[in-house]
Amino acid sequence: MESLKQIFISIAEYLTQFGHIGIFIGMTLESACIPIPSEIILPLGGYLVYRGIGSIFSMTLVATLGCYAGSVIAYVAGYFGGRPFILKYGKYLFISKHDFERAERFFQKRGEITIFVSRLLPVIRTFISLPAGIAKMNFIKFSAYTILGSFPWCLLFVYLGKKLGDNWRTIEEHLKGLDYFILVILIIAILLYVAAKLFGRKKRADIE
Repeated sequence: MESLKQIFISIAEYLTQFGHIGIFIGMTLESACIPIPSEIILPLGGYLVYRGIGSIFSMTLVATLGCYAGSVIAYVAGYFGGRPFILKYGKYLFISKHDFERAERFFQKRGEITIFVSRLLPVIRTFISLPAGIAKMNFIKFSAYTILGSFPWCLLFVYLGKKLGDNWRTIEEHLKGLDYFILVILIIAILLYVAAKLFGRKKRADIE
């Protein structure tokens, strides 16, 4: 696994030689279920900004568009291929059964809002478009949630990459525990959202 990770790091570093286009391609691949970690691609984009190539906004925008493009590819694959196809042939595209089923369970438990939430979670964000396509989620909603959820994730890592500069490789050390922190915040936000919905229904029932 470590050697595979190093291969993907090398791919990401190669792509950044093409500037914005390389970041777009890298994020497209990542969101199309090719596990090139965005936690590597995006800080590299920030490092390019640090070197004077583009701005934080332009790099974030390009990365977000790449994320959307890759997500659409995965959505279409799920929509027309279905679950059996993904489980049978996914391994040839580096889609492990474990990662796919993890994303699938996450989607089934939390519904369509998962598409937004998952964009802020490592691993799950890479594969979540597949179960959305299999469930034939409304494409307009899928697109909106994907873009809205991807932008802050891309912005965060591009910004950190710029701040770290030549030390961008140390980003994993700086972010230990961040995954759990984000997950806790999202769970709290979801619980508050559900509570607000239930309170609203009760209030309307009382009025009626």
